[in-house]
Amino acid sequence: MGPNQNPVSSRSNEALLFITWAEDCSRSDSIAKRLGGISLMVYSPFWGSRYSTVFFKYLSQSFKTLKALFRHRPRVVLVMTPPVFACIPVWIYSKFTRARHIIDAHSGAFLDRRWASILFLHKFFSRHAALTLVTSPFWAELVRGWGANTKIVSDVPVCFEEPRHPKLEGRRNMTFIGTFTRDEPLMEFLGAAGEFQDIQFYVTGRLRDANPAVLKAAPKNVVFTDFLSNADYVGLLLASDAVICLTTGDHTMQRGAYEAVYLGKPVITSNSDLLKKSFHAGTIHVGNTPKEIALGILEMKQNLDKYEREVQQLRVEKLQTWDKVEKDLKYFFETGGPPLHSKE
Repeated sequence: MGPNQNPVSSRSNEALLFITWAEDCSRSDSIAKRLGGISLMVYSPFWGSRYSTVFFKYLSQSFKTLKALFRHRPRVVLVMTPPVFACIPVWIYSKFTRARHIIDAHSGAFLDRRWASILFLHKFFSRHAALTLVTSPFWAELVRGWGANTKIVSDVPVCFEEPRHPKLEGRRNMTFIGTFTRDEPLMEFLGAAGEFQDIQFYVTGRLRDANPAVLKAAPKNVVFTDFLSNADYVGLLLASDAVICLTTGDHTMQRGAYEAVYLGKPVITSNSDLLKKSFHAGTIHVGNTPKEIALGILEMKQNLDKYEREVQQLRVEKLQTWDKVEKDLKYFFETGGPPLHSKE
């Protein structure tokens, strides 16, 4: 089990259990908490993430998942993808108990080349699920084309722990939220960051996942934080003047960006149509080049007060949107009928 899972009670017949095959996921934790359920991180770190051992890792996680499901006996199970193989024990449990199960499909479930070649498995599980949650209309259209029910949940108000407030070094401080994945233009960001010696930049993410060449390329005003606890992570964001979240994916939602908005922090993010629509205020949208990223940082630095005011308005809008989504999902859980706007 992952270190950041919510406390698990010992009682059976839980209403909702959210299964996530990862060490941590704020989206899973927050959805479960806001819907009155339990979030459970199921992860077997001993096997690593190598192709040679991944079968044993997924087998171990499948047994852990089934054990947790039959222990808690939830009436509704949410399961995050990727990986799509997490759906297998959930599907088995649903067959035995007639519990409804829902897939929360992140954009990586469709975009990442590891999963694109076996998208037929996702299609199978989505067609047998009561609902598939997706982050954008683009993915909703794809899932509907499979003959499956879908609901857009682009973001969710994040439930953070009490922050641990750090003392940051710069007169201005900005945090780049990253995980060292292929879709993050980190080298381009580092090229831009070097132009602002009066700004201290922090880059999140586990250093074990980073390319050593990238770490060596960082200018002196960039600090790599390594993995942060929830308390340290939220403390860092609150202490920062702005948050930077970049992606080369056209249909990739930025969880770090909406975490920042819910904390009242302005954002610099990429200029895809999805992100421009989702973050239409309190945000600077940039191309993924060092020059354009630098221009975005300069604009944020010079007009920070403006973006701080705007992001508060965006936060209110997002909270109002979530209220509707929450009511919709709770209606589905309580009645067994389709969500009120499942065909949106």
